[in-house]
Amino acid sequence: MPLVWIFALIMAVWAGWVDWRSRRIPNWLTVPGVAIGLVVNTVAWGWSGTKTALEGAGLGLGLLLPLVLLRALGAGDWKLMGALGAFLGPKRLLLVLLVTIFIAGVMAIIEIIRKRKVKVTLMNLAVLAQGFYTFGLRPNPAISLDNPGTLKLPFGVAAAAGTVICFFLAHGGF
Repeated sequence: MPLVWIFALIMAVWAGWVDWRSRRIPNWLTVPGVAIGLVVNTVAWGWSGTKTALEGAGLGLGLLLPLVLLRALGAGDWKLMGALGAFLGPKRLLLVLLVTIFIAGVMAIIEIIRKRKVKVTLMNLAVLAQGFYTFGLRPNPAISLDNPGTLKLPFGVAAAAGTVICFFLAHGGF
């Protein structure tokens, strides 16, 4: 079990570092991550490991797909969570994803206050919520990642921190 965590940690920290520096998580990191997660789990646990890796990758990709379609989350961030799911499986990925989202939320609040964009952000969140509740999954150019005026956070940094925290929680390191 610690071996898959080690691989997940390496990939998450690497992706976080790349995202911090370039604000992108490249395919050359995430796509092989899915394949390596699948292979490591298959070698370690046979077909049940394969199933766990596929379920984890599918869960990560499926849960975050609406955010990618709304252009509220980058495709690299999405693929990173799929790759982490391939290493960790669905149960561990859910914990990592929840911690990651919490960390990203704290990062966002700090950045929103720092940039003095509280009112604009609340209005943008209302637009996103409406898209979710009405299944109107169409990107809104005003609040899309494609708009250079919107605030953007390095989600990979949050994912790296979330993975590290969950690793230490799972292995009694805190």
